Amino acid sequence: MHDPAKIQLIMELRRGGIRDPRLLNVIETLPRELFVEQPFRARAYDNAALPIAGGQTISQPYAVAFMTQALEVGPRMKVLEVGTGSGYQAAVLSRLCRRVYSVERYRSLHDRAEERFRALGIHNITSRHGDGMKGWPEQAPFERILVTAAASRIPTTLVDQLAEGGVMVFPLEKNPGAQVIMRLTRTAKRIETCEMIPTRFVPLVEGVAQDG
Repeated sequence: MHDPAKIQLIMELRRGGIRDPRLLNVIETLPRELFVEQPFRARAYDNAALPIAGGQTISQPYAVAFMTQALEVGPRMKVLEVGTGSGYQAAVLSRLCRRVYSVERYRSLHDRAEERFRALGIHNITSRHGDGMKGWPEQAPFERILVTAAASRIPTTLVDQLAEGGVMVFPLEKNPGAQVIMRLTRTAKRIETCEMIPTRFVPLVEGVAQDG
């Protein structure tokens, strides 16, 4: 790793409490610039969210790293991602688990993400254009679920697709303008939730978007 911007980013992530060596290695070796729109390529390793199509964003690297670390993904797990976006988060997960199922409501974002997965030779991501709020019931249960947009309440449809002992990490809008990353665990008898850190994500919206 000789890119000064990439070195700086890894140092920032470490200072921010990102300790998982597998995760840090993925972020170090996965070319984030391929997931960033052309006008912002020079900023690919800034620790900042950047615009993509559809009024969406590619998440801040720290947010990606924090949520992925909180998910505690194992190499044999099946993971559901709600909100493919640029495809960067799915690509990170793909190097840590057995298979990723990712749902995106914008057709244009879905198609571009699939192009990136093919270009990088990533074969363990299955993605589709659809309503992420509905999850992917045909493939449930999932050991892990990651939601990349802020829900206004706990998304019970997704909780229902979580395996016993499974973990879901998602942004929750507690009050207007105030979001927090939540970690939810499904046990045999109950649902346990834990508030983590303040965050900022685009809203989680029901339905399929009309591009353009």
